[in-house]
This record gives sequence, structure tokens and C-alpha cells, in this order.
Amino acid sequence: MRAPSPGPPIRRGATQPPPNPRLNRITLLCLTALCISVSADEIKTPATKLTGTASQVIEGVRTTAYTHTESDHIQYGARTAVGTPLRHGQIRSAAADWSIYPVGTVFQIQGDPSLYVVDDYGSALVGTLTIDLYKPTHTAMNLWGTRRVNIRVLRWGSFSQSLAILQPRAYKAPHVREMVARIQALYQASAAAKAG
Repeated sequence: MRAPSPGPPIRRGATQPPPNPRLNRITLLCLTALCISVSADEIKTPATKLTGTASQVIEGVRTTAYTHTESDHIQYGARTAVGTPLRHGQIRSAAADWSIYPVGTVFQIQGDPSLYVVDDYGSALVGTLTIDLYKPTHTAMNLWGTRRVNIRVLRWGSFSQSLAILQPRAYKAPHVREMVARIQALYQASAAAKAG
């Protein structure tokens, strides 16, 4: 179990309260503003990445931890959403909302020489800026708890690759459909910005 955080715990797969339409609009507006702020040379086509720049520092990112033996992850075993083994070494697995941190995003946490790769996602992460870091044991997961950290994005992942993985799974879960819809909205906002 994760270390306590403010408010009631939200677990992957748990029933969540209905989404707040105002919060969803605010999130979409923020993502649209981020997309529009990206220079045209960083947006190659609507089938490539739509993110910020490499070496971008993002301060105060909320991080949590998970492990493969948690009850809500046990059905997936020690594998990521992309089908690779969960990693914990010099290169480590991380889960996030792929409409914010697309699959393949590589980052470092300030003060930690390890590289983290976004290769997993979870229902409790969708619509949040939280990154869930893989830990190989419950003890390591509980020791991490919830922390705010500064991260340096070394390479942004791919929204097109995220869509390729998520779209065939969209019928299975609402959180997957939500990520797909958010990524598609980014493409639409990017196309509108380029046209205008």
C-alpha cells in the first residue's frame, strides 16, 4: 500500500467519483496552451510528438510508487503496459497519464542518477500530473511513499506511439478512452494552431 496522501486514497481500478467537468475543461485548456506554445519545428506532423523540449525541467512533480505484487497490478505480473518487463536498475519503469507524459518519455529525478522511462499507465493517474515509479518490493514502494520532486525530461515520448498502443484497448476501460480522447484533442488543437 502506498504511503498516505492528502484525501482518500485512489487505487487503480477503484471506483472513482464522476469527473469534474470544470476540472476537465481546465486540464484540456492547459494541455491546449502547452501544445500551442510548442514551436512549429517541434511538431513534425499530426502523427509525431507534440511535447516540450528535451532537457526541460519540471518542478514539484508529484510522484508515488507501485510494485508488481500489489493487488491491483498482480493480474499484469511484472510487465509494463507496453509488454516489457518492469525495470528497476540504472533504467527504471514509470507509469503516467500518456496524454501528459507519452510512452517513451525519459527523465531523471534531481539528485538521482537513474533514468526513468514511461512505459506503463494506471487508471488513478489519468487526468493527473502524477508519475508512479516502479519499485521491486512493497518495502521500497512504502519507503518512497508520495514525494514532490524536480524532474529533467531528457527525451519526450511519442503521442502517436501512445495512441497506437491505447486505441485497441480503449473498449476495455474508461481511463484508456480518456487518454485517447485527450491525445486526439491535442492533435486537433495542434492542427488548428497551425491552420490559424
